Amino acid sequence: MAAHEIKTREPEAARAETTRSGDFQRPLVDIFETDQSVVLYADMPGVGKDDLEISVDKDELTLLGRVKSEPAGAGVYAEYRLRDYFRAFELANVIRVEKIEAELANGVLKLTLPKADHVKSRKIAVRGE
Repeated sequence: MAAHEIKTREPEAARAETTRSGDFQRPLVDIFETDQSVVLYADMPGVGKDDLEISVDKDELTLLGRVKSEPAGAGVYAEYRLRDYFRAFELANVIRVEKIEAELANGVLKLTLPKADHVKSRKIAVRGE
């Protein structure tokens, strides 16, 4: 992944969000780069499609996933509780924000961030004999 295309805004953004709206956990993220795009995978178990907010404001990509509350009476004792997810990333101007695609399946969010044409890899044709 090219470092200039997407970088995390942790921990400052997450701390600010935690104090503003509640207690969040950071989803684990894997980022891959292809010739055409940057692909981000975020683990967000317990989050449904309707409970996921993805936004871009200026150069910041924000992921907010709300976990559905656990059913009442589900347990007597718990050492772990599900929390909502929050993560923010800084995007470089080489990402075509209007073309970002999101897909959620089995608790994994896949974001495809297409690159602008001027940064895509391409072959140069050679003319001559």
